[in-house]
Amino acid sequence: MKFAIYGAGGVGGYFGARLAAAGEEVHFVARGAHLEAIRENGLKVLSPLGDMLVEPAGATADPHKIGPVDVVLVAVKLYDAQAAEAGCHALIGPRTMVVPLQNGVGAMDAFAAALGAERVLGGIAYIASHIEAPGVIRHIGTLARLVVGEANGAMTPRVEALWGAFDRAGIDAAISPHIQVDIWTKFAFLASFSGVTALTRLPIGPIRGEPETRALLRDAVSEVVAVARAAGIAVPENLAERQMKLVDDLPVDMASSMLHDLEHGKRLELPWLSGTVLRMGREHGVPTPVHAFFHAALTLHAKGSAIPS
Repeated sequence: MKFAIYGAGGVGGYFGARLAAAGEEVHFVARGAHLEAIRENGLKVLSPLGDMLVEPAGATADPHKIGPVDVVLVAVKLYDAQAAEAGCHALIGPRTMVVPLQNGVGAMDAFAAALGAERVLGGIAYIASHIEAPGVIRHIGTLARLVVGEANGAMTPRVEALWGAFDRAGIDAAISPHIQVDIWTKFAFLASFSGVTALTRLPIGPIRGEPETRALLRDAVSEVVAVARAAGIAVPENLAERQMKLVDDLPVDMASSMLHDLEHGKRLELPWLSGTVLRMGREHGVPTPVHAFFHAALTLHAKGSAIPS
């Protein structure tokens, strides 16, 4: 299959490299110093599951130079989603699948509105990874999983073909019959995990070990569950308890990408994470005090290192 990886950061770089190493035709849309390093030295992945070097690696800042593909995996940050929606038009052919792998809950609908609902699948990436240096992706821990699914839950030939490509690449992947529920399930954890790790400037180990911060994380997840159910998403009522059990199995040094971005003075996805919980909570009459706290405490950092005076 011919893939375009729109965004060659921690998520797109890792899974794109796995696909390329397995012999799939992979093109990366990247920019800046990261793009130049990939062009000059290839794309390197450092991972407990096995290091990789994709060289040469096809990379460009202009999706028009790639042309129509079979699959677009969109892995840009949420604040770059609108630009990616526009750029994807150059990659669309008669049977192109577009799979947003972004953290929020609105990406699937946004890409469907921009590109046509018939082209868009739901997607979820479970991985802790980031750009360690231009051209180098660092994968932390061993979790690296993709979940994809049709909006209506159907088991179609195209989603089976996509799963087959992931399987050939040795990627842990699954097809979901209820992708929106799965997207919200991840969001309940991700928005809460991002908020508490960025707020405390600490990884999960000490947070889960301290009763007060552990309770803060659990309450944050519970808020998202309440918002989801009020919005008609059938996430389990006991999801917070289930996710706290998963928290105890995470590597002690696991931190969110939002904490990594905060520490490096980069723009934050805060408005699309706790900001979304806060906004939807107000729309549905659901109190969200923990996410309101996360949002207020971190909002001066949301645009990066340029803090207003």
